[in-house]
Amino acid sequence: MRLVRMRISQAAARASRYGNAIRMVVASKTQKAQSIRAAYQAGARDFGENYVQEGAAKRSELADLGDIRWHLIGHLQTNKARLAAECFATIQTVDSARIAAAIRRAAGRNDLDVLIEVNIADEASKSGVRPASLASLVEAVRTDVQVTGLMTIPPAGAPDKSRRYFAHLRELRDRTAAQSGLSLSELSMGMSDDFEIAIEEGATMVRIGRAIFGERS
Repeated sequence: MRLVRMRISQAAARASRYGNAIRMVVASKTQKAQSIRAAYQAGARDFGENYVQEGAAKRSELADLGDIRWHLIGHLQTNKARLAAECFATIQTVDSARIAAAIRRAAGRNDLDVLIEVNIADEASKSGVRPASLASLVEAVRTDVQVTGLMTIPPAGAPDKSRRYFAHLRELRDRTAAQSGLSLSELSMGMSDDFEIAIEEGATMVRIGRAIFGERS
């Protein structure tokens, strides 16, 4: 954990940014509650889960950790919207007006923080809105949820190749914010292999699992 925080600070310094401006979301998919508790005791507060029911079970088991913040970083199905709205402080993977409307109905309010997931390279195998449709989606969902920024997963490959996709997401964010009048302050991009590059390109959240927990067994 200490090494990852040091790398975050160093990457931020290279981009003339402050390390404490980058939120480390610990990707805790498949991790046991005791491992999450250990990461919490080491200073982590934000944890990301890929599956709603798995996250809900861990949230219940770790309910004594009152200031822990849970993020949904996996795809959300509409039939899980109610449970997701109850369990997660931020849903990072909204990619359709239908999902946003389901969250609004489930939450009974329109101030739940969400990020719009962008399929930055138009990959058929991935979820997320296409870049060309981002502005219209933001406009369609802004009354149902509180859109605070964008999230992406770049194509698999060498970490250096991710840089252009991270830069593209930042440019999309800036353009969409100007068009919509929303601040869209959050950019969730970068994982264990490429989070330093993401920070250099403007990430405000990085989602890190393997660099903290090691390889999954």
